[in-house]
Order: sequence, then structure tokens, then C-alpha cells
Amino acid sequence: MKRVAIIGGGAMGLAAAYHAVKAGHRVTVYEADAVAGGMAAHFDFDGLSIERYYHFVCKPDQATFDLMEELGIGDRMRWVPTSMGYFVDGALHEWGNPLALLRFPALNLIDKLRYGLMMFVSVKRKSPGNLETTAAKSWIERWCGKRVYDKLWRPLFDLKFYQYADNVSAAWIWTRIKRVGSSRRSLMQEELGYIDGGSETLVTALVGAIERLGGEIRLSAPVSEIVSIGGRVTGVVAGGQEEAYDAVISTVPISLIPDLVPTLPAASKAAYEAILNIGVACLIFKLKRSVTPHFWVNITDNRIAIPGIVEFSNLRQTGDTIVYVPYYMPVTNPKWAMSNEELLAEAFGYLKLVNPQLTDADLIAARVGRLTHAQPVCPPGFAAHIPPVQTSIAGLQIADTCFYYPEDRGISEGARYGRLMAAAIDDPSVWG
Repeated sequence: MKRVAIIGGGAMGLAAAYHAVKAGHRVTVYEADAVAGGMAAHFDFDGLSIERYYHFVCKPDQATFDLMEELGIGDRMRWVPTSMGYFVDGALHEWGNPLALLRFPALNLIDKLRYGLMMFVSVKRKSPGNLETTAAKSWIERWCGKRVYDKLWRPLFDLKFYQYADNVSAAWIWTRIKRVGSSRRSLMQEELGYIDGGSETLVTALVGAIERLGGEIRLSAPVSEIVSIGGRVTGVVAGGQEEAYDAVISTVPISLIPDLVPTLPAASKAAYEAILNIGVACLIFKLKRSVTPHFWVNITDNRIAIPGIVEFSNLRQTGDTIVYVPYYMPVTNPKWAMSNEELLAEAFGYLKLVNPQLTDADLIAARVGRLTHAQPVCPPGFAAHIPPVQTSIAGLQIADTCFYYPEDRGISEGARYGRLMAAAIDDPSVWG
């Protein structure tokens, strides 16, 4: 038995704690927030328990299914036929299947054929290969042409990554295409999943299992320092008190690591500092009226400064309409300084542009959640710059969502990494 501290009570931290305590270790989870779950945590939204940041499940998310089976909640998965839309120049169009592509008015026939071929090959492709060292812009233009990139893709990249838009890895966008493209009932029908009761169902099951097996979860308990002596981790400082541990797993954003682990070598600190993150202001609206019939709508309209909306109630039954409007941006962007009220007013105006039947009387409730480290920026060649999970300090493992690359953030990758990090407590060769 080892004394193990896990910093961060999101999906990865909770999964690591569950597997570590199941292996017989004495585990304590430190979570700075007042609730467990991280980005998967719920809140009370005008009487509805729902995720602060939207989540959906795809059929390739095997690590999620395996964890749910272990926890005895495998029967809580639900699958729903869903659809996508594209709002282009003031008009909403169906998107995401071959007939929708053929009907799409914003592309000519050659553009459509090239685009369709790119999607087909991307879903069938087994590994990123040379996409790892290729910019998404170059990859998309090579397949579809500059006109398609400028019309359909550039606005989306520009409104998510801003000054980094032209230098995002093709491998990163490919995995997103493949994950969603592999979650289909048929060529014509997308099928996405959700956990009955929301991601809180999984978080509650994890917390319950950890505590039943003897683990401890401390909420509102930020760690201010990870302590090491002679190249080996010895404990953590929380609430001004140092506590001894034989192993520490950190799952907090790695930009926090240089201050959190002062004994790290300068080269390691520099590697963490070099990885960029952008923030998100994630707006949630509860409405009396549906905005579109689609789950996800991409937007390319010069009047609308967001890349898309997620009508979550077209996936999970929530009673009233629930729409997420994510504003991704570097936190240095002047727009980040806008008040929540300003963002909500702007975004609701955008929803009314997408559906002109929507009125102020349809708004029931609205809320904004903000994260300063929400999305890692993954340039071409990013894999070579991700530090090892097992650090140069014996007994200390560090990872956050950028380690999932080329996969994007998600509960499934958190579950997978949590299992691996727990296994590496006793067997560091897990990481090679």
C-alpha cells in the first residue's frame, strides 16, 4: 500500500483515484472546487441538473463504456439519432450526410465531391501519420481547395483559435472528424450518446466507489505545492499544511505546474510553460422554443462572432430547450473582459438571427461558466513537445488534457489516462 495524493477531481483524477484505491493504495483526492467532476460537474440550472460544459458520447469512446461497466452503471448509456446543421450567410442548412452535402448551396459540385472524399477517407484512416506535422489549413486546402477552406473552415478556426488559427495540427482536427464520423447508425444517420442523468451519474458513481473502497475526496481543497526531496516526491501542501505521500498524480492544467512544483528542473518548467491554452466562456440558455432541429450547428456568418451552437436538448431530454453557446478565445483577447451580461445579450441576439421566431419572451434562464485553461493549442509537431507523464521526480506523474493529443478533451480520454496513471504508481514502465 502506498499513500497517494491525486490533485484535481475531474474525470481523469477521479478515474485515477478509483483504480488506485481498487489496487489497494491509500488515496486522497484534492479538488479546489466545491464539487467533484471538473468540466463534467453539474449545477442546478433553474431546477435542472446539467453539465456546466456540454458533453456527448461517441461510439469509439470505449474507455467510458469500460469504466461504466466496472461501476455497475453500464445500463445508463443512451443513444439518440442526431443531426448537424450549417448556418451560412443567413440561412440554415442540414449538414453531415451525403444528401445534405449534395444539396448544400454554398459549394459547387467539384467542391462537394472533394469535401465528401476528404470526410470518407478521414473516417477510414487508422492513424494520423504525417498529419501530426501538417497544419490543418494546409491539409484541408490540399483536399478541398482554398475556396472551401475560406468558406467553411477558416471562420470556425478564426473564432476558436484567433491568432493561432493557421497553426493548428491537422492530426487534432482529424481525430475530431473521425470520432464523430465513426458514431453513426448508417451512412445517412449520425447517432450520439449521453449518460442517463448526465455526466453527474458517472461522477457520483466514481465518488461513491472511491469512498466505499476507503479513499478520501477533499473538496474546496486547493494544493499550493507539490513537495520533493532528493529527486523523490514526499508530499503536498494544502491549506497551509504539508502532508506526506509516497506518490502524487497531478491532473490540473500544466501551465500551473511550474509554480506548483518549485523543485522541477528549469528545462521541465520551460516545457510546461511552452504549451498554450485558450479559455472558454460557455453560455447556457434555457428557452421555451427550439432554435434548430439539430444537435450541433456550425456558423459562418459575418454578423455572428461564434463558430457554432449546441442544442443539447436535441440529444438529452431536458424538458425545456437547452442551448450551449461556447466562446473560445485566448484570455488576452479583449472580448474575454466582457461581462457575463454583455456576452449573454450578444449571444442571445445571435440565436435570434439563427431563428428569427425566437423572442425575448422565450428566454427562461441563462448562465455563464468560464475556464481560463479550456483548450490546448496543438500546433503541427505537438506530440514531440508533450512532456513525459512520469516526471524526473520519482513518484510524481503529471498530465492534463493536452496529453490526450491527438485526441481532444473528453471523459473517455480522462478515463483512459486515469487508469494508466494508477497502474504506473507501481509500474512506471507503463509509460515506456
